[in-house]
Amino acid sequence: MRAELSGILEHVERIQALELDEVPPTTHVIELQNVLRADEPRPGLSQEEALREAPEVIEDKFAVPKFD
Repeated sequence: MRAELSGILEHVERIQALELDEVPPTTHVIELQNVLRADEPRPGLSQEEALREAPEVIEDKFAVPKFD
């Protein structure tokens, strides 16, 4: 373990020796961009369509088991 720790400390010393005053801080090494589609409103299901496949419907609502 002593050898591993020595290697780590040597690496830290090399990093500290770098001249980084002119390097701007960054949060990511490469530029990121959003790959998701734009969030645009569009028509949803009607109540009838949404309830069509429900196993049980009570008063135009999904029926679910009661939990204690």
